[in-house]
Amino acid sequence: MTPTPTATLVARDWAEIQERMLVPLYEAVYDRLEVGPGDRLLDLDCGAGLPLLLAAGRGAVATGVEADPARRALARERLLEVLAAPPQPPAPPRPYDALLAFSPAPAALAAALPAVRRGGAVVLADWGPAERCTVPSVLGGGPAPRDLDALVERAGLRPDGSGRVFCPFGYADVDSAVRGLLSTGLYDGADGTDGTADPVLAEKELAEALHPFERSDGAVWLPNIFRYVIARVD
Repeated sequence: MTPTPTATLVARDWAEIQERMLVPLYEAVYDRLEVGPGDRLLDLDCGAGLPLLLAAGRGAVATGVEADPARRALARERLLEVLAAPPQPPAPPRPYDALLAFSPAPAALAAALPAVRRGGAVVLADWGPAERCTVPSVLGGGPAPRDLDALVERAGLRPDGSGRVFCPFGYADVDSAVRGLLSTGLYDGADGTDGTADPVLAEKELAEALHPFERSDGAVWLPNIFRYVIARVD
């Protein structure tokens, strides 16, 4: 499937502007798991591959799963191994030591679990408390954070800890903030890829909503807290 020009532009905005905003979350999780040489990681919804690059920088072997063809193409430009869907049985020759997933759908999580070794870690993450997250409120409320603990229980996993990470979204100006936030896909179809919103109007409305968060130098600062939970495969 060849990405549309619009989808490619949105994916590049994600890779060039937005993706780095979650680095504190990735690093906190990797520190918690003590990711290092020899570890094998599988990352659901890996985007353009930045979490894979961070894991590789620690000596781990990381594979991504990304359904969006435009983001998958950018990840592969970085010479990363990225699949269109989780690996299906039979399991890989050596199972993965950890599975990472941000706001996963239950079906996607279930499809990926067979590839994780017994005792391996499963890390789920999502937005923290609404009162501590600026971005969802700017985006018209945004999706409610998933109940990660309930997701762990439904998946038959064993809880093994949790944490919170401060991930501020900082942008050089309103224009870059609009482009970055639209690339998340959270703004009610505002990227124009599904035909449910006028992208020009959406950009204008989002720019206006961001003005209260604009600093004197023109930069935009949106503080957020993310929560993650760690579980184990029995």
